[in-house]
Amino acid sequence: MIFVAVLAGGIGSRMGDTDTPKQFLNLGDRPILIHTIEKFVIMDEIDEVIVLTPQNFINHTKHLIEEYTLNNDKIVVIEGGKTRNDTLKNSIDYIYENYSVDDDSIIITHDSVRPFVTHRIIQDNIKAAKKYGACDTVIPATDTIVESRDGKIIKNIPIRDYFYQGQTPQTFKINKLNSLINDLTDGEKEILTDAAKIFVLKGKDVALVDGDVTNIKITYPYDLKLANTILNDKND
Repeated sequence: MIFVAVLAGGIGSRMGDTDTPKQFLNLGDRPILIHTIEKFVIMDEIDEVIVLTPQNFINHTKHLIEEYTLNNDKIVVIEGGKTRNDTLKNSIDYIYENYSVDDDSIIITHDSVRPFVTHRIIQDNIKAAKKYGACDTVIPATDTIVESRDGKIIKNIPIRDYFYQGQTPQTFKINKLNSLINDLTDGEKEILTDAAKIFVLKGKDVALVDGDVTNIKITYPYDLKLANTILNDKND
């Protein structure tokens, strides 16, 4: 089986003067979250889309799904966690509680505020996860990377050709991911930034999947302006 975890548990504190989490802000004439969910629900190979939101936005999310007539037989909305990795674990626990999972079952994890993910990227994620057990969507770094440990002095300027910018989806065989999560030390949990790092910390391979420069994450007000420009270009 193939599951999707849309990680919509954040509050969007960097979006500026708004009380609404960024995933619920409008992109064009629909909320960002709706744009994101629909990319997955229309794909026949995906069995269920799990949307994880703050507890006080669960009913609002369900209402939006009904309002925009998405295939809600294929969507479930549950509570996210305090951190990104807690939210991910909530999705895995839900899957184990409601489905019979085998070693080939896959979970696709995706930021709720990356609404321009393409079907090509999703399909490449599925193929790579089936082959390698784990994959991460990336694009090559175009800017020079500068390392500083104190924020004042450059310590190192690594070779740019070796570096990539991470996007999502990140996709994994569920049993393998869950086993590694359960094996994490408290110290390892504190330095986690995303699910792919769980595999890296444990010395497991994570395959690269080509992303796209338009697969942006809407974090700041400028990103939302850029996203509207991208949307308008796609609709022209």
